[in-house]
Amino acid sequence: MLSLQEISDRLEIQDLLARYSHAIDRRDWNALDRVFTQDALIDYTSMGGASGSLPEIKQYLAQAMAHFKGFQHLVATTELALHGDTAHGRTICHNPMIMEVDGADWIFFCGLWYVDKFVRTAEGWRINERIEEKSHFFNLPPSFAPPPTTVSA
Repeated sequence: MLSLQEISDRLEIQDLLARYSHAIDRRDWNALDRVFTQDALIDYTSMGGASGSLPEIKQYLAQAMAHFKGFQHLVATTELALHGDTAHGRTICHNPMIMEVDGADWIFFCGLWYVDKFVRTAEGWRINERIEEKSHFFNLPPSFAPPPTTVSA
């Protein structure tokens, strides 16, 4: 049976995962400060993105996501292991993306997992490390190339 603390921790981490998705989908890069620790490592390279610190990734996202007209980060089925004030998780993300190709909207899909290390902080649970694992791309535009992966603080 789950303890009340474990139930609370699981709900707070699920809320954290939702906050990440909403921050990205609203293009609210500063909201990521309430999702990640300030010393977080974020690695999007398996899907063609960048790897770096939170400030570097916020800068990268602002540049890279400008190439897309819209997107949704749908997260589900989190496998979570709690260890007191730390936790490890693996969460599915289904990510439809829209970009303009030859004057028309082109929708394609990204499938991936977020592999996360979580820590409890004075402000609540935060992601201390996020590594994307690629599952698939579907219906990529023929000329698609991921946005440049360079980051600089």
